[in-house]
Amino acid sequence: MNDNTTQQTRMKSGTALPVLDRTFSVAPMMDWTTRDYRAFARTLTKRALLYTEMVTTGAVLHGSPRERFLGYSDVEHPIALQLGGSDSGELAECAAIAEAWGYDEVNLNVGCPSDRVQNNMIGACLMGYPEKVADAVRAMQAAVSIPVTVKCRIGIDDQDEDADLARFIDIVADAGCETFTVHARKAWLKGLSPKENRDVPPLNYPRVHRLKQDRPELHIGINGGIKTLEECQAQLEHVDSVMIGREAYQNPWLLAEVDALLYGEPGPVASRVEAAQAFRPYIQQRLDEGAKLNHITRHLLGLFQGCPGGRRFRRLLSEHAHKEGAGLRLFDDAVGLVSELSQEQSQEQAQKREQPATT
Repeated sequence: MNDNTTQQTRMKSGTALPVLDRTFSVAPMMDWTTRDYRAFARTLTKRALLYTEMVTTGAVLHGSPRERFLGYSDVEHPIALQLGGSDSGELAECAAIAEAWGYDEVNLNVGCPSDRVQNNMIGACLMGYPEKVADAVRAMQAAVSIPVTVKCRIGIDDQDEDADLARFIDIVADAGCETFTVHARKAWLKGLSPKENRDVPPLNYPRVHRLKQDRPELHIGINGGIKTLEECQAQLEHVDSVMIGREAYQNPWLLAEVDALLYGEPGPVASRVEAAQAFRPYIQQRLDEGAKLNHITRHLLGLFQGCPGGRRFRRLLSEHAHKEGAGLRLFDDAVGLVSELSQEQSQEQAQKREQPATT
């Protein structure tokens, strides 16, 4: 379904601008998709579109220093800023700030189910107010040249997954939004916690597939419960793009095959150890800026998942990276504890070493 290419262009005020290839993206996740995680992800994939955590309009407009909420490294491109808010004027102002900071896209969160954001008219509750979302999209698009996109659910509470979702998409698309990433679950704002909303409501992939069939002119991406690149390839038969969340964080090595399998290009590294070594200069840079080692390395704890020594790697960093003075030496010691060989490969090599030499 995906026909995006990096050579395509879009027009804004007569100026040609590159179109983002959204074939694969990493979902925005609070406390997880920080600047340090995103920089690490770039050691594994150059092509995936990366999203920030959701940043509220209040944080962008009134938070200090603004670098705390919007800062990123150049290596993170392509990168999208996800905004949380509902006031069209504030969202337009924040979108303009995002463009000035160099973000490649600004995305409006219409999917987060937490009580805190509901009380501020942020997130999934906005699916009940499609005209408000449409007003926000119009204002944001008028303020920027970069794409304005929406991430939503298939519905909330007792909404009809067919009629109400179609109405929401129609109204927001009529306001000018051309790109929607749809989490293929409802959000139950009454009765389920945000954590439960990630798993309890059943997935309904066919509903998102039908949305693409009904609105072929729109870019429709899918999110929710997808854990492998093979599943991504299967979804791309029906929709334009795939977004993965928790699996891309907890098992980051998954990202190392994205460029080859989904874009037909070689990835930046061939091994987990190579990825860890490639990340060393960034770690040192952040340490020099005053960051704590554990704030950076907590995003790498799943890198050696399933590898001999992977648990020792996680344990060493978990128990010591927070200590004063912890730096690259500790990180190198942790990496030195692992092997990328499988248990069987390790046993085979040990058996070969034990065999007497022949002449």
